[in-house]
Order: sequence, then C-alpha cells, then structure tokens
Amino acid sequence: MARLTLRFKTPKTLRELSEFGRFVRRYIRLRGYKWFAQFEGGKDVFVDLLYRQRGRYARPFLHFGTIGLVFLVITFGPLILNRVEDDQTQVSQGVLTANAFGNSFTTLEADEVKQYRGGEVVIYIVQDGDTLSSIAERYGLQVTTILWENNLTEKAQLKPGQELRILPIDGIRHKVARGETIQSVAKKYGQEDEAEAQKIVSYPFNEFLNDETFELATGQFLLVPDGIKPNDPVAAPVTRRGPITRDAGAVTASGSFAWPAGGKITQGYRFYHKGIDIANRGGGAVLAADAGTVRVAGWPDNSGYGNRVIIDHGNGFVTLYAHMSMIQVQVGQRVNRGDVLGQMGSTGRSTGVHLHFEIRQGSVMLDPLSVLK
Repeated sequence: MARLTLRFKTPKTLRELSEFGRFVRRYIRLRGYKWFAQFEGGKDVFVDLLYRQRGRYARPFLHFGTIGLVFLVITFGPLILNRVEDDQTQVSQGVLTANAFGNSFTTLEADEVKQYRGGEVVIYIVQDGDTLSSIAERYGLQVTTILWENNLTEKAQLKPGQELRILPIDGIRHKVARGETIQSVAKKYGQEDEAEAQKIVSYPFNEFLNDETFELATGQFLLVPDGIKPNDPVAAPVTRRGPITRDAGAVTASGSFAWPAGGKITQGYRFYHKGIDIANRGGGAVLAADAGTVRVAGWPDNSGYGNRVIIDHGNGFVTLYAHMSMIQVQVGQRVNRGDVLGQMGSTGRSTGVHLHFEIRQGSVMLDPLSVLK
C-alpha cells in the first residue's frame, strides 16, 4: 500500500520575519564590536595623555568640577528646599503625601491634635468689648481655665491691651517642683482617681524624662486636663437625695450597654476626655446602662465630677455617671439595666446641664459610642 506523506510549508511571512531577526542580530553584533573598539581606542588615547601630562590637567578639572557643582546647587537647590518645606508642612498638619506604596492618607489623630494647637499656649490681646465669657467661648474653654492660668478672680475687669495666656484645653498648667510625681501632681489638682491621673500621661504634649516611668524634670510644665485649682472649689460638694430606686436583688450584667440618658452629644471621646457628654437643658433621668452594684453614690471629694454614680457590673466593666443634680441610689445597692440612678444636672466642673458618661474595662477607658446600643 502506498505511503502518504504530508508536508506543511512554512508561511512566507514567518520565514521573512525569521531572516530579518537573524540579520538584526548580526548587525548589532558587528556594530557593537565596532563601537566598543572605538570606545576602547579613545579611552586609551585619553588615559595616555593624562599619564604623560602627570596631573597637568588636575587643576582645570578641579576648577571646572567646582564651577559645575556650584551651578547645580544654584539651579536646583531652591527647588529641592521648596519641596522639603512643603513635605514638612504637610507632615506638621498630619498629612503624609504618600507612603511606600504611593497612597495618600491622613494620620489618625491629625485633625484632633491640630485642634489643640499642638499643646501651644497662645497669648491673646484683650479688645474693646471682650469679656471672660466671650474669650472662653472663642477658644472653646471654660471661664475657670482662663482665670486660673492668669491668676484672675471672677470679679476681675479686663482692659484693652491686656495679655491673657490661653491654654489649648481645659485644665491647669503646673510647674513641676523638686520631688513631684505624676501621682502627686494629679492629687494636687483633684485628680485622685487612677483613671483621672492617666489623663496627664495620655495628654500627648506632656513630656517626660523617661516615657516608661514618667519621670519629671524640675521646672518643666505639665498640663493637667480637667484639673481644679487647689483651694478654689468649683461648687459646694452637696449631694441631693431623691426617691431611692428599689433594690433589684440578684442581678447579672448582660455585657451590652444601653443609653444612660436622652439628649444631644456635646462632646465625644477624646485623648484627654475619656467619655461622652450628653446634654439636655430640661434635664431628665439618668439610667443604669447595665445591671450591677453601686460602688459610689454622691460627691465624696471636691473633684470636677460633682455628684456621681459608679456601677461595678461584675464582669470587668465599670460605668460612671457624673454631674448629676440628684442621686437616687445608695452604695451597695443592686440595679437592673434601665433603673433610675438620679437626675441629670450641672454639679462639679460643668457649664450646663449634662451627663458625663464613662465606660471602663479594667484600667482601660473605652469610647462609649463604640459599645452603646
């Protein structure tokens, strides 16, 4: 039987492309060798000339090199400096133009930190018509903060041209004396609670000799957020008692938290304000956010919390309700979620009727807005 053999011809176009490729390789190889040979020849001539002249051209080379370097600095230096200044300005504002992957982003607390002027104390020149209240409102501060920083009394009369030191946040600026510690400074300004003393450490513009032990340097200044001037009580520590809520008996916390009051949130969780403020001009009842046992009920000290209730929920969580006008529970009493603890008020360091509410898990202060239901 005859054997059938099939043969396929290579398309003409492919053959031409193959031949063209071989031609290009040969051309590059020949031309490359020629260029390299010319370069080597020129280099040999140049090196031989330098060798024979024994450094005769060293001085001209040095002069021309220096002139060229100066030219580059004068031409491109301002452009580089402007770029660096722009980058530094953006970083100081909390904005990084790009990370390693070329993405633009804003640092997490940039806007918040910028709001407090980087911890700077500014000087304000009193103008005609200014009052302590109007200046405090302009800078978002309480009047007492301006009084204490400038050693003024509530009856002080401001004069045009008078200089006032304005702190970035409410509190006291303290000059450290020999032997003082964070704890002793906090206690001096009514911040005896451990969580309150933590505010001094948490305030990002306070500096320490040692960031682990928080060692202080004699003569340095510390800002004590929400601190109260000694011997200058914010209000008489009087606790009003109302109808006592009935003891709930055995209770078990649910682990979730309900809103403790109705109103408008006037201040959120900040690095120096570890809670939220719920304001309501008409006041209203303050309710237990979860079931637990009352550990504090009253105004046991002269701190800015005023009348407060602290509830231990028995599961590692503790809640605090401050500035109340009336308290309707007792220490040791057990309450259910939603039970009335008292009435919203403006006791302690407060400029209006509101509830200051905190949630603590161990020694950690939580943002209530992240857990409230």
